[in-house]
Amino acid sequence: MAHGGGMKVGRLDAIRSHLYANGPSTIQAIADAVGASLATIRRDLQVLEDEGAIDRVHGGARIAEGSSVEVAFQQRAKQNLAAKRALAAACYAALKPHGSVFLDAGTTVLQLARLLKVNPLPLRVFTNGLAVAQELIDVPKLQVVMLGGQLRSENASLVGPLAEAMLDGIWLDQLFLGASAIGPDAAIYSIDAAEASLNAHMLTRAAERYVVADSSKYGTLSTWKVAPLASAGRVVTDGGLSAEWRRRLVELGVEAIIAEPAGDAA
Repeated sequence: MAHGGGMKVGRLDAIRSHLYANGPSTIQAIADAVGASLATIRRDLQVLEDEGAIDRVHGGARIAEGSSVEVAFQQRAKQNLAAKRALAAACYAALKPHGSVFLDAGTTVLQLARLLKVNPLPLRVFTNGLAVAQELIDVPKLQVVMLGGQLRSENASLVGPLAEAMLDGIWLDQLFLGASAIGPDAAIYSIDAAEASLNAHMLTRAAERYVVADSSKYGTLSTWKVAPLASAGRVVTDGGLSAEWRRRLVELGVEAIIAEPAGDAA
């Protein structure tokens, strides 16, 4: 049976988003949120249940046990997609063929991996992101190496002492590092201690270091400090970056690469 085009897929995503954000919900509440009839929602819930994405509960539904982590990562991957693609395109333009490059496990860097998939370059790619590695399976011209370590399920990344020890045996031409936040103190921050520690380690193992973060992350804080932004050398961000931050980056000696969104979506 053919899917009802993009509308249906969009609705299924909307249902999953609603259940992820609001927890167990009645069919009526889902129908109201998504703007579809009860009969349609019942059919959609059946499809999602068959896929293992949700569990039906009396009179409603909830995200299936165990899938909420994956959904959370997928939701982050979809947020500000146009901006992330613009940032990824700017990163792609900076890639040096025949070099060694590290792609971290962030959702913006994942868009760079997707660009590499459709426009392969001869590169050795190192990553601690399972989603990045999956994108790059069987891509011509690429050699892909994954760090070992402890699997952090929230964003499907490998972290910890084993991952850090492996980095010590690698020297990279380029690093593309996402950031949860760029603090008012001009430091890079992460939401996870092990991720922060590994990210700090990455910055010591690369000749060219790019921090990839859209302008909304500047002046915000997360829990764990990674390193001063000045230790990066370059940032890739968007045109929304304030004049104040542009001035500060110059003072820090950090080059700002401003990504412009494409005129039409890819």
